[in-house]
Amino acid sequence: MADRDGVLAGKVVMITGASSGIGATAARVFSAEGASVVLMARREGLLDELAHEITAADGTALAVAGDVTSARDVRRVVDAAVDACGRLDGAFNNAGSGSPRTPLHLTDDAEYDRVFDVNVRGVWNCLREQIPAMISSAGGGAVVNSSSTAGLVSHHLPGAPYIAAKHAVIGLTKAAADQYGDRGVRVNALAIGATRTELLQTALDRYEGLEDRLAAESMVRRIAEPYEVARAAAWLLGDGSSFITGATVPVDGGVTAL
Repeated sequence: MADRDGVLAGKVVMITGASSGIGATAARVFSAEGASVVLMARREGLLDELAHEITAADGTALAVAGDVTSARDVRRVVDAAVDACGRLDGAFNNAGSGSPRTPLHLTDDAEYDRVFDVNVRGVWNCLREQIPAMISSAGGGAVVNSSSTAGLVSHHLPGAPYIAAKHAVIGLTKAAADQYGDRGVRVNALAIGATRTELLQTALDRYEGLEDRLAAESMVRRIAEPYEVARAAAWLLGDGSSFITGATVPVDGGVTAL
């Protein structure tokens, strides 16, 4: 049930990559914190199921299928949010895609383009549509972009395109924060560490010892649960973080502090 006194009470928040993993968990957490959530992902069936789950729990959810690599799709979702809810107060740009640790010189252009399209162009498309909508409909707002520990340091698991793309997300975050801070828009990023999403769980089940290896890299000796990332995003989207912008907040159990 939505909390009318929650950290996101009364806010309309768009979430990309909302059909599973951190995005789906964020939709539940944001709704519980009082937000009306606008869900975007490519898998329409899963989006509809999640929206039904949230509305059945007395929340407000709008599901609009789309691909963040398409500027037209992003514009359509943002327009739907404003049309249905009257405003857009926040966005969690969570959609992303990984890449295997193929040596850089053996990585082809198609893989590079695929990873940059989702992780960088996707955030670019979202920022270009969300920020004007926030300014015009709500007088400002807040954006959280999903980066990664690989956006701060090189990492032994993903490939070079992913590492470069997640560094680029942090660059876009800083640029947007600088350009729109005086218009009432805050933009921050999360540097997310290993998190028990459906995708990672598949890898954990496949490779014996992988979870122990990932856990050993953190100060708390475990990997994150999706709700821990979602709560960090909710705080950055809420008024309690009103003087924080242009920041990259690690949610990584201390991995990047070592």
